[in-house]
Amino acid sequence: MPSCKLLAALAWVLIAAPLAAQQPSPAELAVLAGAPPAPDDWQVPRTSWGEPDLTGTWPLDVVGRTSTERAPELGDRAYYTEEEYREALANADAVASNYEAEDARGEIGSGHWFEWGTPLRQTSLILSPANGRIPPLTPAGERMSGEMRSSWNVVQFDRIADFNSLDRCLSRGLPSSMTPFPYNNGVRIFQSPGQVVIQLELIHETRVIPIVSETALPDHMRQWLGASVGRWEGDTLVITTTNLTGETPMNIVGPGNKPIPTSREQTVVERLTPVGPNTIFYQATVSDPVVLTDSYTLAFPWSRDDDYQMFEYACHEGNTVVPYYIRATSPRFVGELENPSDPAEWVRDTVQR
Repeated sequence: MPSCKLLAALAWVLIAAPLAAQQPSPAELAVLAGAPPAPDDWQVPRTSWGEPDLTGTWPLDVVGRTSTERAPELGDRAYYTEEEYREALANADAVASNYEAEDARGEIGSGHWFEWGTPLRQTSLILSPANGRIPPLTPAGERMSGEMRSSWNVVQFDRIADFNSLDRCLSRGLPSSMTPFPYNNGVRIFQSPGQVVIQLELIHETRVIPIVSETALPDHMRQWLGASVGRWEGDTLVITTTNLTGETPMNIVGPGNKPIPTSREQTVVERLTPVGPNTIFYQATVSDPVVLTDSYTLAFPWSRDDDYQMFEYACHEGNTVVPYYIRATSPRFVGELENPSDPAEWVRDTVQR
């Protein structure tokens, strides 16, 4: 754990940065967040073809107790005090003990399969703007937010569009796919000459990122995770993603979260910087002029854990959940037989409705 003296020095750098017209480096931000500082003689490892080596497994469960947005009462405080951080760690330990508590009660619940992880020293994954929160929505964004539907805010399901992309096990989209979830947090990086591949355990998605100078797809072609292109700026991999669908939530939809939509104008610029033997500092700047009044930046360290095992994300087997929710809650199916005579015709009819 970094010394209080080092943290104090780095905190001063952060405070003084506006006066000096420079921001803390990724390595300094990683240490402020709780990552171990790199040894003085450490150098960024290289692949056999000379690029920075990012390969390995970097599960996000280790930051799972750090919320994406900062609690409003914390204002512009990007980091916990020592006392607050000890309390956050104690709360994380209490949550982690749910497995044993359920066992003692003879129960199997979320304690058996949630991977909440631990908190960072920083108070939110969003570091910019200063309040650590998603910027206000545009009028169009507010309207779109009010129209968003998912299994969290719908009780009568009439059509497939009543489920969002995560409900349907299609994609979390960006930037959500690169933030922690209650489970299946594995992230694995592979590299070959001219390509970087990011494999995600949740929803079994794989991002293939060519190292090129132009967009990989024409504008009319859209993908759940968009079209990503990468380039190297020194030791930092910069990934620019466009061609997103505008059909995924920008944040994790759930209790207490205002649903934030996306549009086809959304872009995400990510920066992956190795800052220690087992640490990558990850930054993602999200822009969407249709939805947001300004951009925002997620910034937090990744920790290597090559012993982490990634498992199949089966989601809902046989894709039965969506049609069963509709048939169980929509009045138009009252009195009908349990199974439609022509499943394909049923799907077409449901999509149209």
